[in-house]
Amino acid sequence: MSFPTKRLRRLRISEKMRDLVQETRLSPKDFICPVFVQEDLKERVKVESMTEIERLPLEDINGEVQTIIDLGIPAIMLFGIPTQKDEAGTSAFDDNGIVQKAASQIREKFGDKIVIMADVCLCQFTSTGHCGIISGDKIDNDISLDTLSKIAISLAKSGVDTVSPSAMMDGQVSAIRKALDEKGFTDVSIMSHSAKHRSNFYAPFRDAAECAPKFGDRKTYQVPYTNAREAMMEIETDIEEGVDIVMIKPALSYLDIISETRKKFNVPVAAYSVSGEYALVKAASQLGYVNEDNITSEILTSIKRAGADMIVTYFAKSAARFLQKS
Repeated sequence: MSFPTKRLRRLRISEKMRDLVQETRLSPKDFICPVFVQEDLKERVKVESMTEIERLPLEDINGEVQTIIDLGIPAIMLFGIPTQKDEAGTSAFDDNGIVQKAASQIREKFGDKIVIMADVCLCQFTSTGHCGIISGDKIDNDISLDTLSKIAISLAKSGVDTVSPSAMMDGQVSAIRKALDEKGFTDVSIMSHSAKHRSNFYAPFRDAAECAPKFGDRKTYQVPYTNAREAMMEIETDIEEGVDIVMIKPALSYLDIISETRKKFNVPVAAYSVSGEYALVKAASQLGYVNEDNITSEILTSIKRAGADMIVTYFAKSAARFLQKS
């Protein structure tokens, strides 16, 4: 009888042995937790398409951030829903805007105990629901750059550590970096949504942030999900423009882009496990088709294994809880 000379099962023989050879480890320190704050809200509002996700009134922000800190999560990503919207997205760069108030409040209360990141985009703040400024019948890239820069400066004034442009305007990183530096905010970092794909996985977020486009679509500025080389060009361009952290979005269907980015570039890599990924798992779990904690762990581990240094995820709190127990 012939016996195999190479027995990989030897490394799986016991839990302790498996622990010793485990290659990828998931930790709450890997997570960035999205937080939705809504202007003039009196109490929390559940997001119907995203179980357990809520829009928060400003008064609840400190309590939410304390929970996040207690779970060992090092960073939040702020998204704001304003009361007033206009074609210019004016409330996005108002120093008394909802995101600015939330950031200032968090900084005053928690100091450096949490990294404050904030989305830099216009879709939540414009009456059009688009990520840039409309001029005629199209998104005007260069006018939008000026507005995005104003948003970044306003957020920097409020105390954010990292601005995260997600509008996918050409030149947004260089424009924002120049604007921040000229105003003395050289320590504020940029985590760009470098390869933000035109994805069907965003639908629940648009419900949460009330930011669906009122006409047309986002085909002219988001990356087609068919084009891996184009995505890599976007990432390389952001790096050339001085980005501090690149982000691939969504995550699960774009593990190839995460992996290729990790291999090709020596920069921190973030991945955004988006609302649709979250909603699908929640729905399958509620129907009893999957074990939510187990499949969440597998999904997040696969994202980290592909090369992500950090993961923006709506599972941040629940994943941190089951990781603390394990």
